Amino acid sequence: MIAPPTGVKVVLCTQPVDFRKGHDGLAAVVQEALRRDPFCGDLFVFRSKRLDRVKILAWDGSGLCLFYKRLETGRFTWPPVRDGVVTVSPAQMAMLLEGLDWSRVRRRSVEAPKAAC
Repeated sequence: MIAPPTGVKVVLCTQPVDFRKGHDGLAAVVQEALRRDPFCGDLFVFRSKRLDRVKILAWDGSGLCLFYKRLETGRFTWPPVRDGVVTVSPAQMAMLLEGLDWSRVRRRSVEAPKAAC
């Protein structure tokens, strides 16, 4: 798996899309349905109805890239289906693409230091 650079936003489209769509069709979904700019450098993750396939659309500065993954068994863990988008961290996206249930993972709370060492 290619890890996204630090600071890149990962946007999950919560509604399934037609997986016959390619670069241009998914860029249109980003513009029209998500009201976002597909050329901003964010990663846009789309799911199939059966939750066994994902497509990721990314602008790398010179062109649109389209990544596709199909699980042989099981399903991807996805946020509840509702209109709109969900933004996740690159770490959460990596777990999602591995087929892990990333929704059960919780970040430890860390208190900020009170004084410099």
